Amino acid sequence: MTEVFNELYQTVLSRKSSKEEGSYTCYLFEKGIDKILKKCGEECTEMVIAAKNADNKELKNEIADLMYHIMVMCVERGLDWNEVEEVLAERSNKSGNLKTFHQVDKNT
Repeated sequence: MTEVFNELYQTVLSRKSSKEEGSYTCYLFEKGIDKILKKCGEECTEMVIAAKNADNKELKNEIADLMYHIMVMCVERGLDWNEVEEVLAERSNKSGNLKTFHQVDKNT
């Protein structure tokens, strides 16, 4: 699974340095971080809607779109994808790390 992510990340990284005519990724880099973040937000919202609608066909496509835009954001910010994978690997080795949340009693 990480091979797919790494290959995609390397493609996105190469688009940052070599402007390719007609490339959507190059277009995003040309527009800058505000456009990239806007797309991340849009794709996140579309993913949530697909999940809410219980439409797994649409959901998997929206997740893929979001992951792609997240990678573009990482490249734009100089964050290597391996660093993200390292955090996920660290978290996968933890157990018993359920966070407790403060609950507010709205009746008081």
